Amino acid sequence: MAKNTICLWYDKDAEAAARFYAEVFPDSSVSAVHKAPSDYPSGKEDDVLTVEFTVAGVACLGLNGGPIFKHNEAFSFQIATDSQEETDRYWDAIVGNGGQESACGWCKDKWGISWQITPRVLTEALAAGGAEAKRAFDAMMDMKKIDVAVIEAARRG
Repeated sequence: MAKNTICLWYDKDAEAAARFYAEVFPDSSVSAVHKAPSDYPSGKEDDVLTVEFTVAGVACLGLNGGPIFKHNEAFSFQIATDSQEETDRYWDAIVGNGGQESACGWCKDKWGISWQITPRVLTEALAAGGAEAKRAFDAMMDMKKIDVAVIEAARRG
């Protein structure tokens, strides 16, 4: 296990979530699945308790802790994309697999984890500052999934 690992609490589907992420995102994998050594408040002996996995190079641990804690937008994975095709692929994978759209490039997977699918053209426009950033920001505010062509047009004015 990595020295610094993000721990994500799941009701009971940590392994399914980790395997989904490993299929969708490059530099992602499931490295270990650990079963409970005995019964615990949200599960039984031999149920999957933890899953070690990597999402886009980030070390994670999925914990099947039960329904007590829910995910919210205070935590999200931000995935930088290089094209509309890549943006569409990730967005469609998350939303099309039981997830839901939100605003400004945010969506949630079916386990409640929030994702920001963010084209680099948007972050570059915002970093440019001034009128260019304002135009790109204003365009983004009307979007769910980010439209690269619209952001590029907004950058140009």
